[in-house]
Amino acid sequence: MEGGHFTIKNWSDDDKPREKLMLKGKEALSDAELLAILIGSGSRNESAVALSQRILANVGGLNSLAKLSIAQLMKFKGIGEAKAVTIIASLELCARRRSEKAVEITKITSSKKVFDLMQPVIGDLSHEEFWVLFLNNSNNVISKVQLSKGGIGGTTVDVRLIFKLAFEKYATALILCHNHPSGSLIPSDADKQITRKIREAGNKLDVKVLDHVIITESKYYSFVDEGIF
Repeated sequence: MEGGHFTIKNWSDDDKPREKLMLKGKEALSDAELLAILIGSGSRNESAVALSQRILANVGGLNSLAKLSIAQLMKFKGIGEAKAVTIIASLELCARRRSEKAVEITKITSSKKVFDLMQPVIGDLSHEEFWVLFLNNSNNVISKVQLSKGGIGGTTVDVRLIFKLAFEKYATALILCHNHPSGSLIPSDADKQITRKIREAGNKLDVKVLDHVIITESKYYSFVDEGIF
């Protein structure tokens, strides 16, 4: 084809991701083919599927792709602002769907349940966030609240606010959660200090601090499971 874009319309039927999805179902498509549908068209010398394959191979998969900014996506030849926005919006919808599904797990019976609930929320972030799960007498999650963003320490996590919210929500227990974007599961000294401070306050105010769970992209660390509590 001379000039213009090599669009999906110009492909043979076997190579058209849209048609393949309609004929064979969404499960039949590879990650690159699904991404190609979002991208829509490649360039004169590269199809949308080839472009998608190149992007995924470069970043290491969908989880890494979801962490990229618009500017980072636009560094790939063939990805303009509109395509970058489409990719980011689509991956954010996926994350929100996972989060909604996780909310259905309302009763906390283990640290794994905490991970299932919070990984879609903070597991893939490139920055650190500190969250609190508020529970009732049956260990059902009443609410989950973001307390800070960017780091953990006495200046970023307001202990008084945690228990003010606990009383407002009639919570009898809470679980602390934060993510480590680095992927490390080792708690820092700041992690241990803030946990100790919140536990001591909880003991005085009769609100149990049941656990502190550190979450990464695919794993978690529980203070209780590791015997720190």
